[in-house]
Amino acid sequence: MKINWNMLKTKYIWQNGQLIDWDNAYTHVLTHALHYGSAVFEGVRFYETPKGPAIFRLKEHTDRLFYSAGALGMDIPYTKDEINQAIIEVVKTSGEKSGYIRPLAYYGAGKMGLNPTGSPVDVIIACWPWGKYLGDEKLKVCISKYIRIHPQSTISDAKIAGHYINSILTSFESHKKGFHEALLLDFEGNIAEGPGENFFMVKDKKLYTVPLGRILNGITRASIIKLAQDEGIEVIERHIGPEEAKASDELFYTGTAAEISAISQLEDTVIGNSGEEGNMTRMLREKFYNIVEGRDDKYADWLTLVD
Repeated sequence: MKINWNMLKTKYIWQNGQLIDWDNAYTHVLTHALHYGSAVFEGVRFYETPKGPAIFRLKEHTDRLFYSAGALGMDIPYTKDEINQAIIEVVKTSGEKSGYIRPLAYYGAGKMGLNPTGSPVDVIIACWPWGKYLGDEKLKVCISKYIRIHPQSTISDAKIAGHYINSILTSFESHKKGFHEALLLDFEGNIAEGPGENFFMVKDKKLYTVPLGRILNGITRASIIKLAQDEGIEVIERHIGPEEAKASDELFYTGTAAEISAISQLEDTVIGNSGEEGNMTRMLREKFYNIVEGRDDKYADWLTLVD
């Protein structure tokens, strides 16, 4: 699908402490991150609420950005509060009521070679209007031939740009096969996650998800676990095999971009016999949207109002 870039762009991008016109936000071609993947980033959403645009779990996203930077020995030259205020400023100046925010910190131009020590650290924050990443279709998912990066090969719960080559390859593969999305297994053959999503399974009215340690510590994932527990649902974190997932009642993905997306088919197996969105998935999705759109005061502290 061809995307009209002009439909996405907003007026400004925050770059190294100042707002830059969108069309003038450049970096050098010898930027270290461009050559070696030495960047860390976040995906954050903001939603239209009765009180104006609100950013979902801003603090948690910024905390994770700094954690990921630490994994690469990167010293972000701003405090967490300064990054939070910059994110708010970018959303406010965009004039958008809802959309997606991309904070990115990376080793810039000034040094080549694999060790980036001594390279400058650049930071940008952009936002743009972006609807549902996976759309409203019932997802057909294939098991990828590529495994999720081995946890002893990297710091697997850091959101490092270079990790996403793994996801790009699985996306190429799944779309070539005619599926909407892929599912990666870990090095032991258990389910890990999607290319950009965490994985959940429903069986006998219990909610299962993959334990931390080999996957991204998803903020939407943590939110759904908390929400389910508050609803009295038993949540079990353990390893899940692909055949067990095929025999489940419901499957779904979570993520900032994906939000909550039901999986209707895994490989050739229709989930839950019907392939329709399951009752628990629907309930959690509806409650999630009530929260992010400012209709549930119980979770008001998850939202940061822009105005």
